[in-house]
Amino acid sequence: MAELGDVDDSEKSVPMRSLNVRDALPWVTTAARLVVAGVLIVAGWLKIGTPALSVQAVKAYELLPEQVATAVGYGLPIVEIVVGVLLVIGLLTRAAGAVSALLMLAFVVGIASAWARGLRIDCGCFGGGGQLGADQDPNYLWELLRDAGLFLLGVWIMRFGPGRLSLDSALGLVGPRGTRDADGDGDAEGVDGDGLGAPSPV
Repeated sequence: MAELGDVDDSEKSVPMRSLNVRDALPWVTTAARLVVAGVLIVAGWLKIGTPALSVQAVKAYELLPEQVATAVGYGLPIVEIVVGVLLVIGLLTRAAGAVSALLMLAFVVGIASAWARGLRIDCGCFGGGGQLGADQDPNYLWELLRDAGLFLLGVWIMRFGPGRLSLDSALGLVGPRGTRDADGDGDAEGVDGDGLGAPSPV
């Protein structure tokens, strides 16, 4: 029989477990940032030196008018590298996460559309692209799963903010300096606001 004033161990474990999860969230977000950033920087770097192949890869999907496809082919590697660098350093992290999620969603839609229409193309995600040779087979399922996973990571970053080791935090863009942000969502713990540290007027 527990004496008066004793605290049941089971009652202690629930808050402790919750605290551990909240402490881990910012590190999960940091890992997500670095994974997405690494993929985007590598993909952009491999394409930026051969813009003609990047344009060819976009045109192979047969989804965009020729002039738009050309502009996308030239611009996509630059966007990928810029967004990747922003994610690495953790600057404008939520916006970069949103752009990365939109890019991955566009890739998923494009690849699914090519598969559904019976096209046999290289996705061009990491350079190359265009029609596959007679002895080559598309790998659409793997590409869809990969890009869908990266889309989910982008959504996670957008939702939970920069995590640890970010310029957003160092510059005070995600909450008041010195205020703990245990769940990594960009808002100071115990403060309801707009994500920039401003308390809600309500």
